[in-house]
Amino acid sequence: MGTYPCSEEHQQLFREFLTRVGDKWSLAVVYRLGGGPLRFSELMRAVDGISERMLTVTVRSLERDGLLSRTVFAVVPPRVDYQLTDMGLSLLGTVGELFHWTSEHVETIIEARAEYEAGKRDDGVRPLARAVRYE
Repeated sequence: MGTYPCSEEHQQLFREFLTRVGDKWSLAVVYRLGGGPLRFSELMRAVDGISERMLTVTVRSLERDGLLSRTVFAVVPPRVDYQLTDMGLSLLGTVGELFHWTSEHVETIIEARAEYEAGKRDDGVRPLARAVRYE
């Protein structure tokens, strides 16, 4: 479990890609595009809290990685649609499972966070439950 499931030359790409899909916005964009193509403005409304700049950065990165495609229509005003590629669609199932898991466990996560915060001292440091000594 301690090594990447790829050759050494691909390890950097592997880490970069996991960082990409694990960022704050990429999974939400992939999930929303799972329902079909969306215009930039529709995608922005569908991904709650994302700024125009962050959506631009996110869709560019996802396009670069081959997860979505961008279609520009020669109309006035300009129209740009985004949709998942076959590779993006193959990731969609995993993203959906992650969203489902989170939805099922949201209350437990909230409780765990509250318990964790309740155990902190006034200075924000969480005391150890007990010291463990290894000999």
